[in-house]
Amino acid sequence: MKHIHSSSNPKVKQWKKLLTKKERDKTGLFLVEGFHLVEEALKAGRIEEVIVQENMELPPSFDYGSTPMFSVPADIIKLLAETDTPQGIFAVCYQEKPSHTEGTSYLLIDAVQDPGNLGTMIRTADAAGVDVVVIGNGSVDMYNSKVLRSAQGSHFHLPVIKGDISTWTSDLLDRGIPVYGTALENAEPFHQTQPTGSYALIVGNEGNGVSKELLSKTTANLYIPIHGKSESLNVAVATGILLYYLRG
Repeated sequence: MKHIHSSSNPKVKQWKKLLTKKERDKTGLFLVEGFHLVEEALKAGRIEEVIVQENMELPPSFDYGSTPMFSVPADIIKLLAETDTPQGIFAVCYQEKPSHTEGTSYLLIDAVQDPGNLGTMIRTADAAGVDVVVIGNGSVDMYNSKVLRSAQGSHFHLPVIKGDISTWTSDLLDRGIPVYGTALENAEPFHQTQPTGSYALIVGNEGNGVSKELLSKTTANLYIPIHGKSESLNVAVATGILLYYLRG
């Protein structure tokens, strides 16, 4: 294990830059924080290097193999951390460029901007057995630290890719996979749709919903009935209800 003591070390400066979208896009790397995310990244073989607080005991179950490891003091940990009580461990990870995105179930995300929502939706898609998550233009960066924490490692379990939702919609329809939009108007209650085993679900922006252009291309548009006084459901909650229903 290599020891770094100064925050002016080039390595530390590079790690700090990975907290910005610009640097993540430039390098194809991202930073994860905490034992759980580091463990999930290790299992997936996606780690370039590990950063730990000096004198910290590492879980014996972690198999680091030949992964480069760096020990740093608490002040550098605080410099990199985006949580109030950091656990003292980080990993620099490779962004995935999946070559295989075939499947029978898809979640298409149109301009969701809240990182907590996006991370929860990725995690929910993983739990519901979705094959591929496609994140469209206008959405928050999938490697934002809050997205990563909310997703709880699901980035490492299934393909999560950037893509044009309109193009994906057309391609999926051409393959015979029904594509369902979500809308409050000109839509049918979701339980009137019969799950077929294969599907794509489009969910949209917190304020504006799915774009009208996309809604005009879908197989059908669905809504979840509201039985109380709330005007609408949170987009991540609605996504969970619909993904589990469409799975059948």
